Amino acid sequence: MADLRLNDLKVGQNYSAQELDSFVSTTDVVVISNNGSQLFTDPHREYKVTEQFDGFFEHSSENGEKYFREKTAYLVEKV
Repeated sequence: MADLRLNDLKVGQNYSAQELDSFVSTTDVVVISNNGSQLFTDPHREYKVTEQFDGFFEHSSENGEKYFREKTAYLVEKV
């Protein structure tokens, strides 16, 4: 599994679900997928990183405020 450890994802490149799983497990990031909750169900399915964001806005249902989170977020799509 050591060969699956990624330090970064590159926009435009494809990664297996297993590689993404390893990356998410060791990195403080958000991954958004068009495959719903099935992102990690097939370890060999390929995903393409289509966008990278330096952060995102999050709405708190507790106090109604919006907060900008400085956390890298990646948008991935099934290949």
